[in-house]
Amino acid sequence: MAADMRSRVSDEPAVVFEAEWMRTVGSGISGYVTPKVAVGAVVGDGDGRLLLIQRADSGVWLYPTGWADIGYSPAEVAVKEVWEETGIRCEVVQPIAIHDGLRLGFSRIPLYSIVFHCRAVGGTLSPHPEECLDAGWFGRDELPDPIVSFDRWGDHAFRAIEGLPVIADFDHPRDPVWRGSQD
Repeated sequence: MAADMRSRVSDEPAVVFEAEWMRTVGSGISGYVTPKVAVGAVVGDGDGRLLLIQRADSGVWLYPTGWADIGYSPAEVAVKEVWEETGIRCEVVQPIAIHDGLRLGFSRIPLYSIVFHCRAVGGTLSPHPEECLDAGWFGRDELPDPIVSFDRWGDHAFRAIEGLPVIADFDHPRDPVWRGSQD
């Protein structure tokens, strides 16, 4: 079923994913192969601006994001990534999104993205030289280019920064939830 679900969001047939999964299970990875977890932080400042980084690996602009680290809660990862990538200290306000990056076309690898709204509380903007080409604070009408999928998350992010009520955004279940026999 997992291979059927993954093939639904890609151009590859399910049999390719099933073969890939069968090769990895038993070769040092017990159980199911599961998505990686990325944690992002939509950080606002006192002027209603959004903290963005220009990623060194792709050159695109996005909110600070990193892989979840063992021993840290997702909220701690958000705080740590913002500090490491930008030099800004922040506090977590609330989770605002949980998405399947593969399903939405954000990634070619299976990953879940957990995004938190955070508030800047200090630090000095200093982009990490290995992870960021640049970083900055941006108002809604002064965003850099290219910015990743802003049409998908931008209004939601600025609503949170502006103190308006937001409910966590997530991928609603499809019908049917997975392909294959429904028996």
